[in-house]
Amino acid sequence: MIRIRAKTHLYCLVAVGLISIGLSTTAQARYTLEQPMTVAQVNGIDLAYTTVGEEQAPAVLMVMGLTGSHRLWGEDIVNGLVDNGYRVVLFDNRDTGDSARLDELGTPTLWWEMVKNMLGFDVNAPYSLKDMADDGVALLDLLGVQRAHIVGASMGGMIAQIIAAEYPERTASLVSIMSTTGAPHLPQGEPEAQDGLMDIAGSEGDVAAQLNAIGIYPEAMPRQMMAIVAAGDRSEQVRGISVPTLVVHGENDTLLPPPHGAHTHELINGSKYVVYEGMGHDLPEAVVPQIVSAMSTHFGATAP
Repeated sequence: MIRIRAKTHLYCLVAVGLISIGLSTTAQARYTLEQPMTVAQVNGIDLAYTTVGEEQAPAVLMVMGLTGSHRLWGEDIVNGLVDNGYRVVLFDNRDTGDSARLDELGTPTLWWEMVKNMLGFDVNAPYSLKDMADDGVALLDLLGVQRAHIVGASMGGMIAQIIAAEYPERTASLVSIMSTTGAPHLPQGEPEAQDGLMDIAGSEGDVAAQLNAIGIYPEAMPRQMMAIVAAGDRSEQVRGISVPTLVVHGENDTLLPPPHGAHTHELINGSKYVVYEGMGHDLPEAVVPQIVSAMSTHFGATAP
């Protein structure tokens, strides 16, 4: 395990993209948060995506976390990877950003579903993490990308783990950032961090609109949260990951404490584990260049 120091800085991710109709064939040289999105039918739903970098460069598929659109990655991470010779594929998870809102699937009542889960009953999950992983793989199909480095943060890390486990032939390498295996022995997040999630879930009106404007979609919370809960303990699936893997975690993560990252690292044979001091459940501005460097080194050590 490598431990790296960084200054504390809360880095808020995601926001709203502009829709352009049709399949994009022009690669963008530099990414900005205002970059137009393309919307296409992918895995049976409308999925919004954009790409940055040379089309022939090794591809990196980036998967954002709970309620967040692709914009939460921020410009520096994306452009840092492009500068290091990669083509970055960004997309909005279902129920976020410019992708399809699946309200027709119903809205689970979070408190009731959590009670059911505590009592050992199945929860109402309108879609699964595997469905979301399949969205990402279908997007690679659409773009003609045979293999990509898969990067995921938080829930996106869970989705990335599923892609690496279920589609190893499509996965050049895996980067799992501030994520988890879902193992029941791992420590729960601190109450304040969990309350913060519930505050987002309960956002309405002007508050919800303000969150949407920065790329956070509270309306996605019930369905995406239930996808996580329904997935349960994925330890055996994670143990089966055979692609080169980098696990990144923040020492000050109060939502998914460091043992979550450590357990992911322990289960994946040959994986590398990096912990950043001063990083919580966020991507601090001060640590972004180091994360870009660590990812680029990791990608460069694997065959594209």
